[in-house]
Amino acid sequence: MFTGLISSLGVVEAITKGDEYAKLTIKDAKIASQIKVGDSVSVNGTCLSVTAFDNQHFSVDVMVQTLKLTAIGSLTKGDLVNLELATKSGEPLGGHIVQGHVDCIGKVVEIKQAEKWLALTVTIPAEKMRYVVPQGSIAIDGVSLTVGELDDSKNTITVWLIPQTLELTNLGKKSPGDQVNIEVDILAKYVERLVNKTPAGDK
Repeated sequence: MFTGLISSLGVVEAITKGDEYAKLTIKDAKIASQIKVGDSVSVNGTCLSVTAFDNQHFSVDVMVQTLKLTAIGSLTKGDLVNLELATKSGEPLGGHIVQGHVDCIGKVVEIKQAEKWLALTVTIPAEKMRYVVPQGSIAIDGVSLTVGELDDSKNTITVWLIPQTLELTNLGKKSPGDQVNIEVDILAKYVERLVNKTPAGDK
């Protein structure tokens, strides 16, 4: 489990693609110094397992299904990626519950500059909009954010990026047309299932 509070910004150092997988090598000394093989790391909101590391880099394998369902497949060498180590028992939950299981790919449609913050508007698939509410939580490329506005007619959500978020994550580097990983609040999905599923004893 993750919290959506980014630990570090890594750089994609190399990408090796096979028929059914890709291997990413990411440069980040901070993360590399805290991991071992098999550890889970959130890379732009996607939970991946460490397969190798040294004092400056670590590598992860990305299976074909993950490449299809997330924006990881659109990464190129030199891209900045949001990194977070898995939350340990007893650590504060500073953001919200983020599983690292991407629900869909969103697309940046608009970025508005204000005096000290950015308004980032993203379009997501219509079927995912029901899990989003104003002032609710959402993870965009692994970053825990609060939904500022939503427009069901356009299937868009808008979040406000404060200076700290712009400094510590890659979201301030996004441009219209860029793909982003979206994970909706898991609590919304649990509630939907509880409401829609009739217990056997109540039939």
